[in-house]
Amino acid sequence: MNVLELESLSVRFGGHLAVSDVSMRVEGGRVSGLIGPNGAGKTTTFNAICGVVTPSSGRVSLGGKDISKVGTHKRARLGIGRTFQRLEVFSSLTVRENIQVGLEIRRSWSRRSAKLPQYLADGGDPTPEDEINLILERLDLGPLADQPVGALPTGHARLVELGRALAARPSILLLDEPASGLDDAETDIFGDLLITLAANGLGILLVEHDVALVMRVCSYLSVLDFGQVIASGTPEAVRSNEAVLSAYLGTAPAPDTAEYAGVDLADFPPVAGFPQEAGS
Repeated sequence: MNVLELESLSVRFGGHLAVSDVSMRVEGGRVSGLIGPNGAGKTTTFNAICGVVTPSSGRVSLGGKDISKVGTHKRARLGIGRTFQRLEVFSSLTVRENIQVGLEIRRSWSRRSAKLPQYLADGGDPTPEDEINLILERLDLGPLADQPVGALPTGHARLVELGRALAARPSILLLDEPASGLDDAETDIFGDLLITLAANGLGILLVEHDVALVMRVCSYLSVLDFGQVIASGTPEAVRSNEAVLSAYLGTAPAPDTAEYAGVDLADFPPVAGFPQEAGS
């Protein structure tokens, strides 16, 4: 399984240090989370991983290979996939056609293995049509395959975006606020899907403001604040970390202060309801 590693990664825009000395590891077969307040540097970190922005220092590696100077398109070919904070689909195309876009791009990468990843099916070399059908089935989009995406509710459109990303057969998938715009039922279904994909070998790095979802699906979390990692560990360890509480609540609760006793990020409405991150 591929492993994505960030080592002392920093990104500077002029005099502004947007990401400072960030190190983390994303392994195939599990969902890792990257959380933090608006403007903490989460999307900038994603952009540095994908090659959209150039780090001022540090290193990005995939499978032990330094890809810090590799172009964006080549990183995609190596197995890094991504969805975006703002929903990016071809509204006039059908669900099937949107997924086909991702598949056709991948088929132009002649060096990519023909073997279908386990998270879609067990081995084999299906025809393009069969592969699209496999993705539709995995995402439960079959009944909507011939519907224009612009006519679908946000929850289904998010799945289409995910399906298009999966068609590129990534080994590591970056998801930037994929639950934005989903209702509670849709979020639960989406969370189950992420767990299933990871259980079948896909490595997922999730940026998400819905802390309840993060705590349910992630096995490891890193927390950013002002571009720095202020905490990392299991969800249970992170949710009680005073530095994390300070970042979200504005002040770290003293252990004996009754007002903050038992504070749980998942139960704090402003956290779960954060607006979409902008300019981070």
